[in-house]
Amino acid sequence: MNELQQEISELKQFIVDLKADRAATKEKEKREAWTKYVSLTVVIIAVIAAIATQWGGKFSSRVQMSQAQASDQWSYYQAKSIKQHLDETTMAQLAHADDPAMAGTIAKLKADLARYDQEKADIKAKAEGLEKTRDESSKRSGRMATAISYFTVAIAIASICMVTKKKPLWFVSMILAAVGLFHAITAWTM
Repeated sequence: MNELQQEISELKQFIVDLKADRAATKEKEKREAWTKYVSLTVVIIAVIAAIATQWGGKFSSRVQMSQAQASDQWSYYQAKSIKQHLDETTMAQLAHADDPAMAGTIAKLKADLARYDQEKADIKAKAEGLEKTRDESSKRSGRMATAISYFTVAIAIASICMVTKKKPLWFVSMILAAVGLFHAITAWTM
């Protein structure tokens, strides 16, 4: 009977220990419930960073394409300038020839020279427009790169927060993410 009482006593003590352990676990979960929100924050920041990365790539591609197209336009402008110069030289030589049969050719050359001036003006305007697009996209790309950097640091600090269980790091992470979001929004709306 003594053994039975001892086993019952041990069982009661086991139950008390089990309840205390369970209460301690619940208390710990309650104290660390905020870590769920940190995890959710990390996921949200990562998604926003991924979107910002895609937009940054778009702006970078636009910079490259606009630069290539502007270079093409300036090359075309140079070609027109060379043709214009050749026609000017030809016209100057024909003007000294005093040949009345060349009057038609000289008139055509004059018309071509006027056309070259107009074409060059159009080409220049298009090239400068492409350069403007390049410059604007470059600014946007730079802003987006800054935003991505802030998001990356925010994710790293939130991860450290999860490991160390230091709640202030979570707030620092959210502040950095907010700064990154500001840069991303300004890049989108420039």
